[in-house]
Amino acid sequence: MLSTVVWGTGNVGRAAIRAVEAHPALRLAAVLVHDPGKVGRDAGVLAGLGHDLGVTATDDVGAVLAAGPRAVVYAASGDVRPAEALADVVRAIRAGAVVVTPSLYALYDSHSAPPELREPVLAAAREGGGSLFVSGIDPGWGNDVLPLLVSGLGTVVDAIRCQEIFDYSTYDQPDAVRHLVGMGRPMDYEPPMTAPTVPTMVWGGQIRLMARALGVELDEIRETLDRRPLEATVTTASMGVFEAGTQGAVRFEVQGVVEGEPRIVIEHVTRIHPSCAPDWPTPPDGAGAHRVIIEGRPRIEVTVEAVDEDGNRSAGGNATAAGRLVGAIDWLAEAEPGLYDALDVPLRPATGRLGRKTS
Repeated sequence: MLSTVVWGTGNVGRAAIRAVEAHPALRLAAVLVHDPGKVGRDAGVLAGLGHDLGVTATDDVGAVLAAGPRAVVYAASGDVRPAEALADVVRAIRAGAVVVTPSLYALYDSHSAPPELREPVLAAAREGGGSLFVSGIDPGWGNDVLPLLVSGLGTVVDAIRCQEIFDYSTYDQPDAVRHLVGMGRPMDYEPPMTAPTVPTMVWGGQIRLMARALGVELDEIRETLDRRPLEATVTTASMGVFEAGTQGAVRFEVQGVVEGEPRIVIEHVTRIHPSCAPDWPTPPDGAGAHRVIIEGRPRIEVTVEAVDEDGNRSAGGNATAAGRLVGAIDWLAEAEPGLYDALDVPLRPATGRLGRKTS
């Protein structure tokens, strides 16, 4: 079995611990945390399994990597600390580990990644024998392998649209929702996540990756943005009060333009309450979903709803993102050291996991 470390125990890290524990080819070797309050706690408890796994969390990165793990699931945030996240990942690769992570947006498409990111990763792989695969948290498969798979079912493809449609009122991440996305902030506040060029920085790699798979040249990548205020004050279960007149919904697109038309689009439609922007796309049950739409002949629409952690749709998305990453580890362990993306790493069946429960 491949000794595997989970680095970080937030939304993705919790799901990653559960995925590693359930995978018959992997063994949870260690859990790394930053919060001193989590040091010494059992991984099973941190992951919400309700029972111990016999692996206690530690903040000693050096000791964990010195033990020579075969794989690292890097689940620590890269949103506001990209340089630190890259340094952590390179350190693990240099130690000989296969690393999978959602935290380095610019490496979604390994071919278009800037040299200042590619070169340290490739140098570490040559030196230590490790590898890196990056796939998104929103989730990555919804913006690469799923739309590409579905596109092959049609006769004519005019456009591909990947949507994330969510009600954030159940999302227990107040800093991200209020600061990064801007929910509950005045309408003249510029949320960092939707500031000009930021959506392209985050999702542009997936647009370029899909274009590469489809064999088309992009003219450019464009962004659109629309924001709506709340008409009435609302109270959420996990994040408190959001006042009337503040931002209650945001909709943006990252558009891959081919021959003057937006042909490959990643769209996010996010609300803090269903009453805001009811004319925008909505998920089937109001909570959240991911959707792929192939405009063409035939027109194909696929909606995916993932639920985890007592019915939480955001947790379900995190779990599938983690599942894609963890499920790639044993394939990567057999591959040559290097830098991989979603077009390299196959989406694999749950071999050996049908009916399997975590111990």
